[in-house]
Amino acid sequence: MLHRRLLVFDPRRLQIRPSLGISLMKNVLVCRGITKSYGSGDLVEQVLKRVDLEFSQGQASVLVGPSGSGKTTLLSILGCLLAPSNGELLVENNPVNFSDKSSLTEVRRQKLGFIFQQAQLLPFLTIDDNLSVIGRNAGMTQPDIDQRVNKLLDRLQLQPLRHKYPSQLSGGQRQRVAIARALLHRPSIVLADEPTAALDWNTGKTVVELLLEQARIENAVLVVVTHDTRMLPLFDRILSIADGLLVERQQTAATENTFYTETNLDHPPGF
Repeated sequence: MLHRRLLVFDPRRLQIRPSLGISLMKNVLVCRGITKSYGSGDLVEQVLKRVDLEFSQGQASVLVGPSGSGKTTLLSILGCLLAPSNGELLVENNPVNFSDKSSLTEVRRQKLGFIFQQAQLLPFLTIDDNLSVIGRNAGMTQPDIDQRVNKLLDRLQLQPLRHKYPSQLSGGQRQRVAIARALLHRPSIVLADEPTAALDWNTGKTVVELLLEQARIENAVLVVVTHDTRMLPLFDRILSIADGLLVERQQTAATENTFYTETNLDHPPGF
């Protein structure tokens, strides 16, 4: 089958994305009627209301909404960290059994990569060891781990820092290590919860661009939660949540303009 490709111009980077006409992408992550409630009786609070979503291979989605809208709850369910009250989550066409802790651990170790607000690197391990431990937990062989660590350190320009400890790195450098750690075991799904919250605008934008670039290289599903609307034009689609209801917003000229209000787009010194 022919696969038409559309060249999309971005003044920050040229990207090639699949045309909407014909797609060979498969759905890696699927939500079917996901709900989440807390409490009982008259005091039940419904945080998520029948969420139906499909995430395709190589697709980058951003999840936005006010505080308390259910963003983190949904991300926790997608990451198999929190069980839904009702509905079904499928990872690579396999239903997730939230009552089986061992299978949940296996899914998280093999299929998922996580990036948090703070890099959450182990402070007593070097950057090299912070990455290697993820590979060992995923059951990778040592030669494969070594090759993978070297490749990611090269791609993210971290080779000179591999023997340093997290405390010796800048905030942007630690988040780059967090990206490498999330991708180390070749997950099919990468989830990021406010990965730029502790960073200034320039550093945060660079971190998101690197995350998008590396996730696309790996052909992984990427879902990012953010409050920074200036980041929205970088993503393939925008998912907006409020009062537990999820809607997909279209990228518009107004959305694009929110990005270009920031004039200094250079990488900060020492990033």
